[in-house]
Amino acid sequence: MSTARSSASGEKKVTTNTVQEMKRRGEKISMLTAYDYTMAKMVDAAGIDIILVGDSASNVMAGHETTLPITLDQMIYHASSVVRAVSRALVVVDLPFGSYQGDSKQALNSAIRIMKESGAHAVKLEGGEEIVDSIRRILSAGIPVMGHLGLTPQSIYKFGTYTVRAREEAEAEKLYNDALLLENTGCFSIVLEKIPSDLGRKVAQSVRIPVIGIGAGADVDGQVLVIHDMLGMTYQFHPRFLRRYLNLYQEITTAISQYVADVKSGDFPNENEQY
Repeated sequence: MSTARSSASGEKKVTTNTVQEMKRRGEKISMLTAYDYTMAKMVDAAGIDIILVGDSASNVMAGHETTLPITLDQMIYHASSVVRAVSRALVVVDLPFGSYQGDSKQALNSAIRIMKESGAHAVKLEGGEEIVDSIRRILSAGIPVMGHLGLTPQSIYKFGTYTVRAREEAEAEKLYNDALLLENTGCFSIVLEKIPSDLGRKVAQSVRIPVIGIGAGADVDGQVLVIHDMLGMTYQFHPRFLRRYLNLYQEITTAISQYVADVKSGDFPNENEQY
């Protein structure tokens, strides 16, 4: 993707090349999720580098226990909403469970649908060696791919737990080798989720492409969080890697409770709020 793309305001858009240049000059990369127009508009305006339309929409938007139920059509719907809001950020979209594993032709078709129907800029896939054929097929069509290693939520029933991954030497070595493989295959970036910080540092120092962490320590090239978690809209989720910047759950429920009370008491609407 060319760095020549510009937003309506004239500001250069973030591209896959941009984030690779950021790594080369040591500038940290900021990434957050968004799933709808209004939230994406605010996230983009605040200066985020990458917006991930994550399959975490299955959890925070639809209320599912895992990311597995969300469909390709639903991901395209969310991605389209986000793309319409964004003028600067790079928009990356998760390929959902079942849309790319084990069938590289299906993977390519899924990625093409996301790019054509939503206008997104790249896709993200979970896994290493086991999905490399799908990654190659997608890249052959000129579609940028972001990898994802470590805790891969689409494989939760395989792992059976959301605990930290790659603590044992064998799994750490596989993750490291998978990261090198993803780089050599042509991925423009890799997300590392919930792994020891020493391993995150080792991977980031060993590959030329940006490494974005979520629970992978401070020595990777950037960080990503789920927007609902960092704004405190969710409250049941308390991993060590999460910093809550607001407590919107409390603020929103308090505001709604006040609205209910005002309606029931007749205080809303007052004379100034009527025609």
